[in-house]
Amino acid sequence: MVSIARKNLLEDIPRFLVAQLGIMFAVTLVTLQTGIFNGFTESTGQLINNSAADIWVASDSWVQIELTLPIPLSNVIEARNVAGVERAEALIFGGALWRKSSNEIMRVRVVGFDPKGGLFTPINVIQGSASELNTPYTVIVDKTSLKSLNIKGIGATVQVNSLPARVVGLTQGNNSIVSNAFMFTSLESANAFSTSGQTSSVSCQLPSGSTELKCTNTYLNTPQTGTQSTPPTAPNKLVASDLITYVLVQAKPGQDLQVLKQRLEAALPNTRAFTSTEFNKKNQTFWERRTGIGFILGLGAVVGVIVGVIIVGQILYSSVSDHLKQFGTLKAIGASDWVVYGVIIEQALWMAVLGYLPSMALCYSVAAWTFFSQGILILITPVSAIAVFGLTVAMCVGSAIFAIQKVTRLDPAMVFKA
Repeated sequence: MVSIARKNLLEDIPRFLVAQLGIMFAVTLVTLQTGIFNGFTESTGQLINNSAADIWVASDSWVQIELTLPIPLSNVIEARNVAGVERAEALIFGGALWRKSSNEIMRVRVVGFDPKGGLFTPINVIQGSASELNTPYTVIVDKTSLKSLNIKGIGATVQVNSLPARVVGLTQGNNSIVSNAFMFTSLESANAFSTSGQTSSVSCQLPSGSTELKCTNTYLNTPQTGTQSTPPTAPNKLVASDLITYVLVQAKPGQDLQVLKQRLEAALPNTRAFTSTEFNKKNQTFWERRTGIGFILGLGAVVGVIVGVIIVGQILYSSVSDHLKQFGTLKAIGASDWVVYGVIIEQALWMAVLGYLPSMALCYSVAAWTFFSQGILILITPVSAIAVFGLTVAMCVGSAIFAIQKVTRLDPAMVFKA
């Protein structure tokens, strides 16, 4: 029976190739769509993967990692006094305008951390080092962001908001599909970038003959601002009233993280605490369920399967129609219907395997090229690869049902007709 299936399959090579191209299209589309979705989900937690913290403390208005309200730096000091806390550090996460030339700007995500700390450091630093961020107004960016940031590499000088910045390092793989380019810097520099080197003062006066107090808020440029050619003075050290985004907490060995979370929330008003796993999961859930990305990618995968079923079904139906006399002969000499069905299903299985293997090789190649050239992760896991293979087999065998319907009604007597 195997030889008959192969003979029928390879008898018409052009038709066989058309069928395989249809399967390859369906498999490639489904695999890349699921890979993009998996990579998208993974990349939403890219910043979290740079941290060794056990617990993240955020504002009680936290929605997802890029959508939250700031909290005061004093929370870091208070967190260090909570029983069970080994270490606590601040993290600033915000946005800024990146300017390479006078008429071109773009947004970047400013990530400020303590270069001398131990709870956060950029992963996969391929040039330079995080310790160089101790120099004021120095930054590290990802290699795949160089083109979009319009710079060539280390040593480039740009303007972030109204302050100059110098690139001192590059990472590989710190890029997110859902966010602007990451820009890593020190806490002090991040705070200066976010305030644009300005300080504010409020003056209130009671005009003569008036009962209403009039106040004026004045913003002043400090000596920090400088220019791209004139380096500014070092930014001010952060004080307790300065705003940060997260408190990173490392627990003492053997500490129950759920108990420690409750202590932190009790000690730090208007905050919520998450374990690193919870924080990552909740962040991913936001993008999966509260945005349309999952639906759009899933719709593309469904379209791929429908196209594959139609093409394979047509090819198998045509093949069975061309070999009706051969199938009639098998039934005439006593072969059961299941034997005949087996030939058709065998053809479908060969089509599934021969279409799946080159498709997966193509998908892995595209995923590797996309990551190294664009920094975009298309995550094809062994589980998803196996699932796609099962879907491919189901798609081809399901398509064979249309062809089997024609054989079911076949009369063996047709073999003896002229």
